[in-house]
Amino acid sequence: MADKGEITHRRVLVIAGPIVLSNATVPILGIVDTGVVGRMGLAAPIGAVGIGAITITAIYWLFGFLRMGTTGLTSQASGRGDVPEVTALLMRALLIGGFAGAAIIVMQAPLFWLAFKVAPASGEVEGLAREYLAVRVWSAPAAIALYGITGWLIAQERTRAVLVIQIWMNGLNILLDLWFVLGLGWGVSGVAVATFIAEWSALGLGLWMCRSAFGVEGWNDMARIFDRARLLHMAAVNGDILIRSVLLQAIFVSFLYLGSDFGDVTLAANQILLQFLQITAYALDGFAFAAEALIGQAYGAGAIGRLRRSAILTSFWGLIVCALLSAAFALFGGRIIDVMTTAPEVRGAARDYLVYMTLAPLVGLAAWMLDGVFIGATRTRDMRNMMVVSAAFYLAAVLLLVPGFGNHGLWLALLASFVVRGVTLGWKYKALERSAAIGA
Repeated sequence: MADKGEITHRRVLVIAGPIVLSNATVPILGIVDTGVVGRMGLAAPIGAVGIGAITITAIYWLFGFLRMGTTGLTSQASGRGDVPEVTALLMRALLIGGFAGAAIIVMQAPLFWLAFKVAPASGEVEGLAREYLAVRVWSAPAAIALYGITGWLIAQERTRAVLVIQIWMNGLNILLDLWFVLGLGWGVSGVAVATFIAEWSALGLGLWMCRSAFGVEGWNDMARIFDRARLLHMAAVNGDILIRSVLLQAIFVSFLYLGSDFGDVTLAANQILLQFLQITAYALDGFAFAAEALIGQAYGAGAIGRLRRSAILTSFWGLIVCALLSAAFALFGGRIIDVMTTAPEVRGAARDYLVYMTLAPLVGLAAWMLDGVFIGATRTRDMRNMMVVSAAFYLAAVLLLVPGFGNHGLWLALLASFVVRGVTLGWKYKALERSAAIGA
């Protein structure tokens, strides 16, 4: 069980640091996946791995709620000192991962058919992508169950274990990529087999990291694990997070689609600048996750003082990170753009819109950090509703600004959606504290 002691800067950093480091391994894996097939000297394998990875990741992403919901519920149970429920939540998450993964395997044919209808590719690329997906789909139970394990470990401030799992999984994946593709010549299938082995081995390591749960008396108490009221509450929390996440993804997808109306150069510039936003999200994840764990424990214990201090300290460090990123983007953004593309027209266009990326970390800080606060308190209905408001405001801003200001209007609409989400969640914060005080 996590320590329920004083909330300090050191405690926040100890939780956040490993998450930031583990996130840094994700883009490295993507680079290696692309690089090893790129050594084959053909365009089709690169496109196949890209489309295949995006397709399977998008399907798995639908179950990302399991990570967030598990963190919030487990941290609250930990705050209450409810050891049996902490253990039961891990078992529920593992069961959900197993059943969801099995369902994806069973439904793979229509799922992949739909994916290629939405994003059609050449016959050669689609054929290779299907080979990739035919292997990757069999690790679906492991990949989704890992969401639950990660959330369970974060809730108890065991982020070093999360870092170890991430480094093991991505490190093994990279080594197997090199062996299977460059050494054995397995091509696209080799990349898929490498990921399949890495994900299943990571699940095994994750279960070992959670072994303390299996030593708790009654860890396999089916009556508690399948308790109807608790299952319904977990379903409600996860359902709200799913709706919120789908709306958030819809904003970013529509942003890219709308940007394509301004031509290939503008579309490419937007795609490059969105990588700056991805860097910001990866860097802030550590402090948002720290907020989830600390807020959840304080909420479960009904400790308003600890809850408020957790929100303040995690946001303080989030602000420092965002200020540093904004300064870095302002000072070095042009050089970063030049590294990411050699096309002069794309470089010029990206520089025209770089100002929005210097503003984005500070403008989006409240939304990102309050997401962590509300997940920890499992006030997911508020998250869902405020995301609806934010998405509606984004749509209105697009209709109002894009006709007159073009791509500038599109960027302003996106940043405005961050502001609205932060402001509306901030407005709901007092109600969160009140609910913690009465044990809601």
